Amino acid sequence: MRVALTGADGFLGWHAQVLVRALGWPAPTLIGRADLADPAVTAGKLHGVDRVLHLAGVNRGTPQEVATGNTALAEALARALRRCAEPPKSVVYANSTQAGNGTPYGDSKAAAAAILAGAAGGCQLVDVHLPNLYGEHGRPFYNSVTATFCRLLADGGAPEVHDDRELDLVHVTDAAARLLDAPPTGTWDASMPALRIGVRALADRLADFAATYRGAEIPALPDRHDVRLFNTYRSHLFPTGCPMPLVRRSDHRGDLVETVRSRGAGQTFCSTSHPGVTRGSHFHLAKVERFAVLRGRAEIRLRRVGHRQVHRFPVGGENPVVVDMPTMWAHDITNTGDDELLTLFWTNELFDPARPDTCPEPVTEVPAAL
Repeated sequence: MRVALTGADGFLGWHAQVLVRALGWPAPTLIGRADLADPAVTAGKLHGVDRVLHLAGVNRGTPQEVATGNTALAEALARALRRCAEPPKSVVYANSTQAGNGTPYGDSKAAAAAILAGAAGGCQLVDVHLPNLYGEHGRPFYNSVTATFCRLLADGGAPEVHDDRELDLVHVTDAAARLLDAPPTGTWDASMPALRIGVRALADRLADFAATYRGAEIPALPDRHDVRLFNTYRSHLFPTGCPMPLVRRSDHRGDLVETVRSRGAGQTFCSTSHPGVTRGSHFHLAKVERFAVLRGRAEIRLRRVGHRQVHRFPVGGENPVVVDMPTMWAHDITNTGDDELLTLFWTNELFDPARPDTCPEPVTEVPAAL
């Protein structure tokens, strides 16, 4: 599947690119706002792609900026579609459930859909109305109330609820899967299952995650939205919250270190690695994973998918710590000592070979820009 994206540098755009990488599809063609200003350039980028996702939009600003911004972006894409010699098979528009609700944002989203419908020609227009999205690395005070609450809790504050209304929350990977028409797995679901929750209940649930995780304890994660909300909160803690120290208890018999304390199920396993051996080199979309070195010395490295900066954590069995892998970050562990390395791993779910949620990605690779 050859995909082109507008709005690739936004919240939904980054997650769509990560999902494309997890699917093993070719890297998307990225269409920036400078490209949209030139119909010929955009038409060239659209030539021969199977699907274009129109994610670019304006949801903050003055009423005039919001109203004109969304229609202007749609008109720019429409002009390019009319000039394209081999247009995409489908144009997928990331619309909103607020479309046509009488606000500048809602009315401009509806107007943008009409503009794209008029320019689609032989393309199929897929108009997807998205509810409130949440997920890893959302911008607080901008993308969603979930991101705002997570940021406040990560900074040691407390969310304030002024309007306790019901929300329909969809994880951004599920939204990206719907836009890409990706086949469903245990990790994503293109039917976009929503979590119906009140704002106060959301704040309380995230606050409970924060209070539990403060002591390196894993909270109960009974369903897919709990896992994803917890991963969303964790994304606001990395890297400043890593690694987390563990308590060593010693007596005449030896040492005891409680490496995983979880209120739910999971899978624990150990591995040994010879000097110089590296394990990992992959990322997860949803899985919660913990590393704890029990004997030897190692370096744990992490890099956010599509980014260049590599975070490095030297760890050793003499001072036990845990490093929890944030979702959508490539990670590995290398034995940097002269002796055998003993590492304990924990995940929140049993390994399923049919749905491994393990996407190959070297940590030290210089990535194509997302």
